Parts: sequence; structure tokens; C-alpha cells
Amino acid sequence: MKTMLKDVMFAAFALALCAAPAAAEDVKAGDLVISQAWSRATPGGAKVAGGYLTIENKGTAADRLVSVSADIAGKAEVHEMAMDNGVMKMRPLDKGLTIDPGKTVKLAPGGNHLMLQELKGPFKQGDKVPVTLQFEKAGKVAVSLDIQGVGARAPADGGHMMKKMPDHSGMKM
Repeated sequence: MKTMLKDVMFAAFALALCAAPAAAEDVKAGDLVISQAWSRATPGGAKVAGGYLTIENKGTAADRLVSVSADIAGKAEVHEMAMDNGVMKMRPLDKGLTIDPGKTVKLAPGGNHLMLQELKGPFKQGDKVPVTLQFEKAGKVAVSLDIQGVGARAPADGGHMMKKMPDHSGMKM
């Protein structure tokens, strides 16, 4: 009886592993490790999408994310969202985003993020969208954004609806 229970538990565990969506690969560039790169699926006709990822600086000197580019977007920028007199405002970070030594910076919905504008096509769940990050020291780094469901809050979120966070997928600029 115990052997059969173990077999059933093992089979259930193996099935769960197979059913889990593939996660983005970590990308190493110099002292930086870029992980959890993702975006949301966009409805047809959407011209804007956000990109999210985590950057860890394992070195002893700061580096700076100075720009981003993507073939699928006519324009791509590093953006911040911040409160200004009680109003949430979004703007490009013209001087880039500093990643201090020994620190981790997370680009996430509602905060710093990649803004992909003038999209040339929709982002479809399950796809991978290549982007190029330009760092001051680490140079150009190719990363793929794993496309999650329209309402995803994080990579492999299963499409749960986002709460109290802006969704750029339907914005027209």
C-alpha cells in the first residue's frame, strides 16, 4: 500500500513539473545577472507593452541600464512610476537606472519597467520577445521576455488578474 501511494505521489509531482510553464533563463553579463524577464500578452491593436525583469549586481562597482531596444517596438525606454503630489506619474529615466554593487533591482508592474511603444504586432501568451538591454559597463545584453497572460502579475502567474497596478497593454501613444 505504501509503495502504491509513493508511486501515485511521484506521478503527481512529475505531472506538476511538466505542466509548469517554462521560466526565462538567467542571463549573465559581467557582474550582472538578469532573471525573470517577462511581459503580458497584449490585445490586438495594442501599441504599448511593459517589460519586467530582475537585475542583480554581484560586483563591487555600480552599473547602469542606459537604454533598451526591441525589433517588435518602434520605441523602447526605461521608465519609472512615482507619486508626485498624490498623482502617479510615469516618465522615461533619461539618465538610466543604476544597479548598485551587491544590490538587486526589480522592474515590475507599478514601478520601474521597460516601456515598449509603437508595437509592430501583438504579444501572445507563451511567446518569447527578444529585447536588448544596454548597460554602461556590461554592454549590450540580449534577453527574451516570456509572455504571460493578459492579467499576469508576475512570471508564471497563471493569468491571475492584476490589482491596483496599471496595465499598459491597451494604451495608445
